Amino acid sequence: MDRLSSMNVFARVVATGGFSAAARELRLTPAAVSKQIAGLEAWLGVRLFARTTRRLRLTEAGVAFQARVAHISEAVEEAKAEAGALQQAPRGHLRISAPLSFGVLHLGRLFADFLQAHPQVSAQIELTDRKVDLIDEGYDLAVRIGELPDSGLAARKLAQDSFLLCAAPGYLQSREPPHAPSDLARHDCLVYDGAPADWLFDGPHGLEAVRVEGRLHANNGLMLIAAAIAGHGIAYAPAFIAAPLLASGQLRALMPAYRPRTTGIYAVFPGGRRVPAKVRVLIDCLAAALARPPWQQIL
Repeated sequence: MDRLSSMNVFARVVATGGFSAAARELRLTPAAVSKQIAGLEAWLGVRLFARTTRRLRLTEAGVAFQARVAHISEAVEEAKAEAGALQQAPRGHLRISAPLSFGVLHLGRLFADFLQAHPQVSAQIELTDRKVDLIDEGYDLAVRIGELPDSGLAARKLAQDSFLLCAAPGYLQSREPPHAPSDLARHDCLVYDGAPADWLFDGPHGLEAVRVEGRLHANNGLMLIAAAIAGHGIAYAPAFIAAPLLASGQLRALMPAYRPRTTGIYAVFPGGRRVPAKVRVLIDCLAAALARPPWQQIL
């Protein structure tokens, strides 16, 4: 006897309140339903139903078994849905949020390639450094950089990044380069609003944090790095922005004895067992493309 089928028959008998009603719903004969229940009772060694001429009710053992069967049926349906999702071609509309600087520099080509490979998908991408509420605002996925709060969202790490302390050669012609974090107090620092107030460094004496000040504050890394290139101060910039500028000589790395902090780049999406194919495949594409980040290959 197929135990799973018998459990499904049992669940339908409970739901419909009788053998005949369950038989009609399952397109079986009442005798076939009765046979399935009898076989299940024989396998379990207990009676599941107390039968009278007027009504059918669960026994104590039947009540306990029904609770178990409900979980099994739910798990089976979820497994079927997940198996179907694995075979389903990505389709539908995606709403995506990503940080402005990272999106401009690194995501345009990736998203274009993804859409070309999956013609049944369309996308709306909002580039913002604001942390959007994925659930309330209806986003399918967000790319986020830095520590993730315990939000109940699912996340997958896409890449590792680090922060680089740098300045333009022109700025350093008139200023003594900093050799330790404490030296930054004598410099014009370009401050990113929304980031931690302290700049962190791992040096010869362990982890050091320094509170920096500067006349220019901004909520966008590209603007601050443009000011650094123009010689207006020292930037503490993510490698995905600064690495090409160091390679070209437009900026110079400072304090080589100190390692700035590292951070992660993540895909964040609503949790749950049924991740839509369009989201799952996009995350796989992003993870593959960023497995060897282009800015790390420059350093």
